[in-house]
Amino acid sequence: MGKITIAIDGYSSTGKSTVAKQLADWLEYVYVDSGAMYRAITLYAIEKGFISETSFDSDKLIKHLPEISLTFVKNSEGKAEMHLNGRNVEKQIRTMQVSEFVSPIATISEVRSKLVDQQQKMGEGKGVVMDGRDIGTVVFPTAELKIFMNATAEQRATRRYKELIERGDAVTYAEVLHNVQERDTIDTTREDSPLRKAKDAIEIDNSEMNLEDQFHIILQLAKDRIAGRV
Repeated sequence: MGKITIAIDGYSSTGKSTVAKQLADWLEYVYVDSGAMYRAITLYAIEKGFISETSFDSDKLIKHLPEISLTFVKNSEGKAEMHLNGRNVEKQIRTMQVSEFVSPIATISEVRSKLVDQQQKMGEGKGVVMDGRDIGTVVFPTAELKIFMNATAEQRATRRYKELIERGDAVTYAEVLHNVQERDTIDTTREDSPLRKAKDAIEIDNSEMNLEDQFHIILQLAKDRIAGRV
C-alpha cells in the first residue's frame, strides 16, 4: 500500500496534536491541526466582538465567514503555524480566552461546513495526519487508520495547566479543569458532528502513558496499515 490517511480524534488536551505532529514527521506526511482552524475563527469572532462572556451573535459570524482566510505557513524551523487573513496568530489562538469560546463556535453548522470542506481538500492526495473531533467520522470517514484518544479530565487539565503556566498565562488549575469539562459537554452533545468514536477507530487511553510509549504504539499501528498487515 502507498500513503494512507490517518485520522486522530479525541477529547481536548489528550495530546492529539503532539502525537499527530510526531507521526507526520516520522512518516514524512503532511500534518493538519484542525483545532487551530476552529481556534482561528474563534479569535476572529472575539476580535470582532461577535462573542464575549455575555453574548454570542452567531448570525454576524456566519455573514463574515466568506471574509475569513485560513492558511498554514511553515516558519523557519519548518513548523506549520496558523495564519488568519495573512496574519500569524499561532500564539493568540492558544490562550485560555480562545479555549473558553472555541466549543460554542464549533457548534455552528456553517463554520463546520466551511472547515470540513477545506480539510477534505487538504487530504485529497493522502499522506496526511489530521487531528480534531470529527476527522474519522465526518472529514475522512474512509481513513485507513483512525485513532481515538482519551484520558481522565483531571489528567488532561493538569497537562493543559502546566502548558499555560509555562507560557506565562495567569490561570488556576480549577479554571482549566472547568474549561476541560465544559468543552467535553459541548463537544459531545452538539447537534452537528458531535465528538464520538468512529466504529473502526482504535481507542488509546493515555492517562497513565508517557509520550514516547504513546508515539511508538500509534506508529506501529500506522506501519501495519501502510504495509497492509491489518
